[in-house]
Amino acid sequence: MSPPLAPRDERLIDDLPPVPLLSLGSHLAINYQPGNQRMVSDHQHRAGLSFLYGDARIHGKRDGERVRHLVGNELQLIARHPQAEQALRRQLEQLGFRPALRQSLALPKESAEMFQLPGEDAWLRFVQEQLPELRRQGWQIDIHPGFAYDLTAIDSWYAQIDESADDDWFDLDLGIIVNGQRIGMLPVLLRLIRQNPQLLSPRAIALRSDEEQLRVQLDRPGQHDKQALQVTLPLGRIKPILATLGELYMREQMDGPSLRMSKADGARLAGLDSLALQWKGGERLREFAGRLRNPDIKACPPPTGLAGKLRPYQQQGLVWMQTLRELGAGGILGDDMGLGKTLQSLAHILAEKQAGRLDRPALVVMPTSLIPNWQDEASRFAPQLRVLTLKGSTRQKHFGELGEHDLLLTSYALLTRDIAALREQPLHLLILDEAQHIKNPSGKAAQAVREMQTRQRLCLTGTPLENHLGELWSLFHFLMPGWLGDAKSFTQEYRNPIEKHGDDARLAHLRARIRPFLLRRTKEQVATELPAKNEFVHWVELNDVQREVYETLRLAMDRKVRDEIERKGLARSQMVILEALLKLRQVCCDLRLLKGESARAARGSSSGKLDSLLEMLDELMSEGRRVLLFSQFTSMLALIEQALHKRGIEYVKLTGETDDRRTPVERFQAGEVPLFLISLKAGGTGLNLTAADTVIHYDPWWNPAAENQATDRAYRIGQDKPVFVYRLISRGTVEERIRELQARKAELAAGVLEGAVDGSLQLGERDIDALFAPLP
Repeated sequence: MSPPLAPRDERLIDDLPPVPLLSLGSHLAINYQPGNQRMVSDHQHRAGLSFLYGDARIHGKRDGERVRHLVGNELQLIARHPQAEQALRRQLEQLGFRPALRQSLALPKESAEMFQLPGEDAWLRFVQEQLPELRRQGWQIDIHPGFAYDLTAIDSWYAQIDESADDDWFDLDLGIIVNGQRIGMLPVLLRLIRQNPQLLSPRAIALRSDEEQLRVQLDRPGQHDKQALQVTLPLGRIKPILATLGELYMREQMDGPSLRMSKADGARLAGLDSLALQWKGGERLREFAGRLRNPDIKACPPPTGLAGKLRPYQQQGLVWMQTLRELGAGGILGDDMGLGKTLQSLAHILAEKQAGRLDRPALVVMPTSLIPNWQDEASRFAPQLRVLTLKGSTRQKHFGELGEHDLLLTSYALLTRDIAALREQPLHLLILDEAQHIKNPSGKAAQAVREMQTRQRLCLTGTPLENHLGELWSLFHFLMPGWLGDAKSFTQEYRNPIEKHGDDARLAHLRARIRPFLLRRTKEQVATELPAKNEFVHWVELNDVQREVYETLRLAMDRKVRDEIERKGLARSQMVILEALLKLRQVCCDLRLLKGESARAARGSSSGKLDSLLEMLDELMSEGRRVLLFSQFTSMLALIEQALHKRGIEYVKLTGETDDRRTPVERFQAGEVPLFLISLKAGGTGLNLTAADTVIHYDPWWNPAAENQATDRAYRIGQDKPVFVYRLISRGTVEERIRELQARKAELAAGVLEGAVDGSLQLGERDIDALFAPLP
């Protein structure tokens, strides 16, 4: 017989308040759905509410009930406080919790009152923002193993760069520090991207708030047997990483936590500056990236030998090119026509010479029509450079002395002929002017320039993309082979999605990939730095047929003029002089202006100047310029019209034969057409054409006042844009001679060409010699 139980003391407790206990748990349920006839996983999360009265834990609603709790031999009868318990329930409901109506294995059955939240965002907000506040208020929190939102706080973010010994590549490790340990995040982000491809869609990601949290699991470093850590990544921090590194995650192989990148990829690192990372290593790469993104004009002063002042945007261009050279990368200077791409390039070459790096020549390849402009600007702005122009039938004799010069100039046509010799000459710098000439990657010019040995490659073009993205690929295939993949993969990854399907995400990725290596400024962007009127001489070369006709005609006219002067004297020989100069000037414009030369011109190009004009117009039209084109020869305007029809360029025209002057003016001013052809006599006065931003004088009017009067059709009150004025001058011809005379003796030039000669005008022997001098 067992001994009787000792009597228990009972004690009533009425003033003990309830302490809330919140249990948190998760469960992955696998259920069969008859409708879908498949198993479906369901992540269930629960919050269980119970109350602690001292050491006693109870839950549920039982009004008037006392809690029976045995402590030793004392039975405590604790009064529950329904109103206080209800207040705690309401507090949970105010945080968004609602009673769970379905059972779940997330928490033990009948262990608490079950509550749930509506979704992932609500759970993340609760755990990160509201749960800490409950703890501060005295709530007890019990997190069960496997709770999906058991998050670890991130102490800080870091980035580490390890550069290769040969400086060709670097490893980027980007991650977080948790509990004092570094955890690489790039593999984690790669996993996220593969699970959620929309993270690479700029449009989709832009619609998501920076405050949104991404929940990810991390392996505990060196402790794989323990439960994985969980952290949340604010989308605002992930966006710059995705935008900066983009599809590199998908393309590059990752070995461990770091991503191996080419040195040129360092240009992207500036996109990570907003993350306030703890950086280690890569200071020089990051400096390069910053300078490419925002060139600092103080970072590289202009070379002392430059005979001209760079505008701030041109100084930025110099810094950008210098930075590309340090990075070992090429680039496209894509400024609008007239903003000084040639000057910026010459400054870059001169800076390399003064730094002692130009131990090999720089080679510039261009259309034949631009060679005189490069010669002129090199002589004017960089007289220290030793320049060699490769042209004509005697150019081969210079092949053995290429390395003795700083700057070599040649044309695309001659490069393809001379490639066997030129590719043997190592270069410091290779520049392609009007680089759209290699837009066909299988063309002879494109193949030839890719064969050249050089340390740096640059492209100059206001139109890096004219018809399709394949042209852009061709430029980069020259600049940085492999940067945009091979032609087939580029078509699959970019051309087809962008051109056929309008894929903005692919377009954004392409822009991000090329952005550091493409510097483009429009005249509107730099308008505040430009004077109201920007004037340029655009030098052109006569083609071979023109040169032959010019020399034949010049000899005949020289003899005729001198005979006339000898017989009648200078004052009475003005008509003969004027006739001779007129014919020479017509040869400079187009052979077809001369009677009897149309047949000869039909066998090839009839005008180097017209060819150069059409190249200019292609670029100007692509930039959206509005152009006034003046010529004193209406017959020349007719020839230009024929060429415009072939190119599909729309225009209006005004000559002395135009009856309705108002309609062409209104159409041009309204923006219906981009080009206005005007004869000087018809358009010199009475026109207000402020829609124009560019003026071209095809055959300059040698009286400066008359020429300026024509220019002022655009440059006048009401004009709110800088105006660019181009004068097309044939190198070494009567056009250049008269231009020199104009500067020295403006009255003489105007009088000779316009016939306004009075008795006070004296034309000396030196002037005749200059006007009828042979071609150089």
